[in-house]
Parts: sequence; C-alpha cells; structure tokens
Amino acid sequence: MSRPTAIRIFIADDHPIVRQGLRRIVEADPGLVISGEAGDAAALLSALETAATDLVLLDVSMPGGPFLDNLRALRERHPTIRVLVLSVHPEDQWAVRALRAGASGYLTKDHSPDQLIEAIRRVYRGGKYVSPTLAEQLATQLDGGGQRAPHELLSDREFEVMRRLGSGLTVTQIASELALSAKTVSTYRTRILEKMAVDTNADLVRYAARHGLIG
Repeated sequence: MSRPTAIRIFIADDHPIVRQGLRRIVEADPGLVISGEAGDAAALLSALETAATDLVLLDVSMPGGPFLDNLRALRERHPTIRVLVLSVHPEDQWAVRALRAGASGYLTKDHSPDQLIEAIRRVYRGGKYVSPTLAEQLATQLDGGGQRAPHELLSDREFEVMRRLGSGLTVTQIASELALSAKTVSTYRTRILEKMAVDTNADLVRYAARHGLIG
C-alpha cells in the first residue's frame, strides 16, 4: 500500500523566528513537508514558479506591497495553490477582505499548533477555515444585520490608504508605497474622510489606534 502524499507547505513571513517556529510545527507532522520559505512578496512569487507547493501560509504584514494585491497576484498566477492567511491582526480587520481576495482561511497567530494543523488540512481538502466568531460575523453580514464599523465600509484600496494615514504616513509616502500618484492618494483620502465621517488625519490616527489597525 502506497504512502499518502504529504501536503507541501510554503511559509511566507518576514520574521525568521516566526518562520522557524512554523517550520517546526509543520515538520512535526509526518503528513506535511516544507516546500520553501520567503520573507517578502517578490521572493514568494518568484519561488512559487519552481517550488511544487500545495498551500501557502501567508503573513498579512509581509513587505513587498499591499497585502491584498499580493494575495490576488498569488491566486492569479497559481490558482491551484491554496492560501491560509496567518496574522497578528484580529479577524475583523483583514479576514473578510482576505477571503474575498482568494484566501481559503484566516488564522490569528495566537492559535495553538493543533489548530494550525487542523486549518491546513481543512484548507488543503478544499474547505474554508474561519473561527466560530468570524463565521457568526459573516452570517450576520449575509443576513443584512449588525452594525458595521466605519472602516469596514471602505473599499480594499481605501482601507490600505486609511491604515497608512492612521500610521502617520504622508500622502507622498503612501503614494510611494502603493505605487500611486500623490493626487490619487489625495482623492482616496477625501473619500475616506467622508465615509468615516471624520475631518482630519489626526482623527484617522486616533481611530486606527483605537481599533488596532496600525502595524
């Protein structure tokens, strides 16, 4: 009887200590193997061209451009590779946007190794992995009920700009990071202030800090 094929896992995180920890968790399971590692988005996309991979563990805060753009690029170039997002950010900040952009699951880094392995196996089998709390939140949104926070009303690009404004970056700095013109970023800023019913960047900084959107 042939041995079942191991699930090939690629780890994408900019922190070497985190990558090492994830590697140890994965390698402790005989049904999983590591196909590669990367510390930024460009290295990830390049490595996946040659590294046979079934599933990517993808960090939200990895360098190399906006997270959602990188996620979409990965899914477009490698549609058969599944993505499980790992993040220090609470689910209500990124999870729904990540799922819409093509991720198959979202797991915060405070979960246990056993929960990570469970999530990997579920996603590999073609399922979705979300916590019970997020599942309830998604159900509420589908039912049209519940009060949504102002930042949840923003488009994905507006959300990216808002987080950077909330971190204290200037329009010019944001334009450079997102490869946009300063005029375009200023337009997004105007829309963001209107949608979130605030008047200044300082208001956005306070909002971002209160909701843990910085970092």
